[in-house]
Amino acid sequence: MALILPKRYKRKLLPETTEVAIKMIKEEFQRRLADELNLRRVTAPLFVLSGTGLNDDLNGVEHPVSFNISCIGGRKAEVVHSLAKWKRMKLGAYGIDAGYGLYTDMNAIRADEDLDNLHSLYVDQWDWERTIKEEDRTLEFLKATVEKIYEALRQTEATVYKYFPHITPRLPEKITFIHTEELLKQYPGMTASERESAAAKKYGAIFLIGIGAPLSDGKPHDGRAPDYDDWSTPNSDGYVGLNGDLILYDSVLDRAFELSSMGIRVSPESLKRQLEIRGCTERSELSFHKALLAGELPYSIGGGIGQSRLCMFLLQKAHIGEVQASIWPEEQVEACAAAGIELL
Repeated sequence: MALILPKRYKRKLLPETTEVAIKMIKEEFQRRLADELNLRRVTAPLFVLSGTGLNDDLNGVEHPVSFNISCIGGRKAEVVHSLAKWKRMKLGAYGIDAGYGLYTDMNAIRADEDLDNLHSLYVDQWDWERTIKEEDRTLEFLKATVEKIYEALRQTEATVYKYFPHITPRLPEKITFIHTEELLKQYPGMTASERESAAAKKYGAIFLIGIGAPLSDGKPHDGRAPDYDDWSTPNSDGYVGLNGDLILYDSVLDRAFELSSMGIRVSPESLKRQLEIRGCTERSELSFHKALLAGELPYSIGGGIGQSRLCMFLLQKAHIGEVQASIWPEEQVEACAAAGIELL
């Protein structure tokens, strides 16, 4: 996406007040998220050892920031992309029962990111994971979980309005569920991002199911790694996929605003199938994958929710750099300043 400079943009809060609001939003939302999903907070790593299979490769093309550790023979460590696999290992290590889970603050550096209104080199999100039963691996369970997260979003938005009544709530009462194949049929001729924006503008908030598997046009809606979300298992709607993206309509930028990617995690069967689909069966020899294929890890559901993105949306900002400190191209900083967008 190219940089968007909204015409007649006017910030709702001064930078100093924005900092106060950011703290309030983060505290409020994580409390509500934990209550809705029965989660407890844990401490997470900033980096993991290479070669263990614990780090995520997201769309399969991003390169992690890495460094060598001199005191352990120069072994290489990688800054995490997300904690999807690490969290599942932690559920098993802590023996967390079905219906309960954990969440943590995840911080990452994504050096390959194209920088714009929503994308930064610095990623901060709540990573959460919840143990489930095998019979919970259904589309209905996924939808029920999404609705709980969405309720936490709406309640947090209401709290922002309570303290800053000139920031009018924008979220609809209900979130709409739609499969990527349905979206393709509704908006033929559009790109995936254009389809997302059209649907988000129509409904206000959508959960787009089935990210990763090829659609009827032979292409996936978007990329997804083969070894954490389950995007290949048939669901009750007659399509495949037990994962998806939570997408809102952002009236400031007039486009879709992805806030979260999440899903029911791979079973041993779907992991094997997805590794074969992607042609990377050699990963089955990595420690994480071995444990999963051997049935040593619990069934789970989980995802990540952008912290800066949530603050940006709820405070109706035009650029993620208004709610987080990062590095931006000089020409982007200048263009934003000329449009009344002050980056931190």
